[in-house]
Amino acid sequence: QVQLVESGGGLVQPGGSLRLSCAASGSISSIDGLGWYRQAPGKQRELVAVVSSRGTTNYADSVKGRFIIFRDNAKNTMYLQMNSLKPEDTAVYYCNDLWEAAKDFASWGQGTQVTVSS
Repeated sequence: QVQLVESGGGLVQPGGSLRLSCAASGSISSIDGLGWYRQAPGKQRELVAVVSSRGTTNYADSVKGRFIIFRDNAKNTMYLQMNSLKPEDTAVYYCNDLWEAAKDFASWGQGTQVTVSS
C-alpha cells in the first residue's frame, strides 16, 4: 500500500494562493483516481478535486475555476494549486486514492492545515 504524505498548507490571506503536495512512497502511475479531500471543523470530509491516471480532472463546484489538481507520475507526487482562496476553504486537506477512500475503514494521512484568514 502506497503511503501518501500531504504538505504545503499554511496561513494565507483571502485571495492568496497555496500549492499543496501529496508525496507518495511508491509509484502512483497505476492509481487511476487520486483526489484531494478536505474537512472543516464541524463538517464532514468532502472530495474537492480528482485527477485520473490520464490527467482528466473533476472539481467540486465550490472550487471550480480556482483550484487545479495535477499529478507528476515521474515524481510520484500529486498537487493541488489553490488560487483565489476564501475563508470557507479553511480545512485540513488530505490526499488519497479514491479506491482507498471508498473503503469502510479507509486509511488517511494526517493531512495539511490550510487556514484562509486576514
